[in-house]
Amino acid sequence: MSGIIVFINLAGAVALLLWATRMVRTGIERAYGNALRDKLKLAISNRVTAAIAGFFLAIALQSATAVALITAGFVASGYVSSAIGIATLLGADLGSAFVVRILRHDLSLLIPVLLLAGTISFRASEARNWRQLGRILFGLGLLLLSLRLIGEASIPLKTSEILPVIINYLSRDWITAFVLAGLLAWAFHSSVATVLLLASLADRALIPPVLIIPLVLGINFGAAVIAAVLTRGERTDARVVPLGNVAIRGLGTLIALAVQMTVELPSSVFSTHPGDAVVLCHLAINLAVLVFGLPFCGMVGRLLQSWMTSPDVGVETISEERLSALTPEHLSNPEQAIANATREVLTVCERIELMLAWIFDVYEKSDKAKITRIQELDDEIDQTHRNIKFYLAKISESALDEKSAALCQDLLGATIKLEQAADIISQNMVTRARKRHARKIVFSEEGWHEIKALHQEVSKNARLAFNLFVNRDVEHARQLVAQKEVVRTMVRHSEEQHMQRLRDGNDNSYDSSSIHIDTMRDLKEINSLFVSIAYPVLASAGMLRKSRLL
Repeated sequence: MSGIIVFINLAGAVALLLWATRMVRTGIERAYGNALRDKLKLAISNRVTAAIAGFFLAIALQSATAVALITAGFVASGYVSSAIGIATLLGADLGSAFVVRILRHDLSLLIPVLLLAGTISFRASEARNWRQLGRILFGLGLLLLSLRLIGEASIPLKTSEILPVIINYLSRDWITAFVLAGLLAWAFHSSVATVLLLASLADRALIPPVLIIPLVLGINFGAAVIAAVLTRGERTDARVVPLGNVAIRGLGTLIALAVQMTVELPSSVFSTHPGDAVVLCHLAINLAVLVFGLPFCGMVGRLLQSWMTSPDVGVETISEERLSALTPEHLSNPEQAIANATREVLTVCERIELMLAWIFDVYEKSDKAKITRIQELDDEIDQTHRNIKFYLAKISESALDEKSAALCQDLLGATIKLEQAADIISQNMVTRARKRHARKIVFSEEGWHEIKALHQEVSKNARLAFNLFVNRDVEHARQLVAQKEVVRTMVRHSEEQHMQRLRDGNDNSYDSSSIHIDTMRDLKEINSLFVSIAYPVLASAGMLRKSRLL
């Protein structure tokens, strides 16, 4: 078999592994993401419980990077301290390593079972959770299948003439091996996939035992950098968490590499089987980082916070970096200019998500600081909306092809919808929250539960809508539009139940009647604005009627 064919087979198997890993993670996030976020928020009260919560959440999501992004958002929103956030990430890294250990078992019999169960679950019902469960099961089946394909595709490499030369060089140059492994982990954006690939190659004796520890250390260093790079444009509080993980985990791997170059610990200490040695070494490294790094989370968080909020890196500098996405020199290149505008729209999405979370906190408990911050965020969104609008107007002056013109128009329409949603939160809902606390109005237990459930549904749909700016996935958009009827039904049911409570003489329902009804309708209107973001995606796929009239 020629080298190019071997490479194509191996690359295809690795691509399937990456796709399957992403498929499982996105399925879990879409179906259970809100519940997992709520559980994590409740669990991270101290460093130990935070590490435990991060461990189990990483197992559920099969990704420490996903946990890093969620936790960074919590820290930015003020829910937890940076020390707790860093501890959560250390636990998540260990959870991610544990996932690799689970997947190393012989689960080949489950491949057809998972593929069949996933297909049945996806096609048996239109309900979103059932379809996402099907996505998860099918993704797990593909993941296990990809591991088998990697093993089969790598067999011809044993007779390769070039590979032994490369491996022999790396065996003598551990620093280069460390760097290459880190780059591979960064390219894959998944330590799970990278370690599984390395273990599969080690099973086929393509990776010598002497290289296992340096390569695994490099993978861990590269994996720590992923979340830090993905959050580089976020607020300082959010960036502290992944950078703290880099400081502890990255420094730990560098120290371990230095020790390994001195002591030359054999990989057989972990297991005599090379593939298992890769996995157990990965698990041991993350366990050691957790044990030794947990006491230093607070100190690292404070040092990074102090360094990043110094006069040289203040709030104004960060704002300028955000605004610099709308660079005038890119206006002559419509594709690049539209990408720049999309980046700014994503910052608007981030701010609206914060506003939507905080307004519910304000409804529960009066908080002048959060009310002020919500209104400040609305002002920031107004300014960003104006900047995007003028920027897009300048793009349209240049030559646009049909596709670019459509994208430009869709982006402008979505920005207007987002700005309207922010106005509803900062004006209507803030006014109602103030009125509630000023008059000491108490919702009925049932009424408050209905408002809370609707708020959670709208928040979930907001994330679905915001993701469309990144992936423009038709199935994703279709699910979002389907949720409009779910929200409409929830509002109608709540209004009916509210009227019944009034007929029954519920005093709390009587006092809170206008605020209850108006809040439900505000949330319904916000949800409709989010859903409208999906319409251009469906229209481009020919899945949207031009008129609702028959």
